Parts: sequence; structure tokens; C-alpha cells
Amino acid sequence: MPVYILLSTFTEQGVSAVVNKPSLLREVSQDIENLGVTVLQQYATLGQFDFVHVIDAPDNETAARVSIELTVRGILKPLSLPTISINDFISRLSLDRRP
Repeated sequence: MPVYILLSTFTEQGVSAVVNKPSLLREVSQDIENLGVTVLQQYATLGQFDFVHVIDAPDNETAARVSIELTVRGILKPLSLPTISINDFISRLSLDRRP
């Protein structure tokens, strides 16, 4: 399955919700998995984004649905990034350079 990176920031409502119930962050991951994806890794980060989720999703449409569902909850504002493995990227570059 394709791998996606979800970068997310708290909304004001999200900050309040998590302060009152920190375990909500684990519930978000379970909710993501209930949408048909696998959460491979998740990290809290410092800087521009508050969280990084690495997920396996069957397709772009499913990854987009995850982003929409997270947005609708009002806790997080996600940015979804499809990924390309380094090996696939190098292979594609090599194919494009053939005469």
C-alpha cells in the first residue's frame, strides 16, 4: 500500500480537548485506522507542525478521506503528503534519462 505523511497542527479547540484528555491522541490514531488505513508511526513534534503520522492507505482517495475526517473533528488541521520510496524515485529518474 502507498505510504502517506500527515502533518498536523492543533486547532484552538484541539488544544483544549487534549489538555483535558491527553489520551484523545491515541483515539485519533484508532479513528484513522477505522477509516481503512494503518498507522505505521506517529510523533509529536516541535515547530511548524504538532504531529507527524506515517500511514499506509490503499489509495489517494482514502488518504484524502482521512484528512477530511480529521478536519471535520475540529481538533487537527492536517496536511497530507503522498510519498515515493527513494528506490522508486531513483528508478524513475533513471528511466527518464535513458536516450
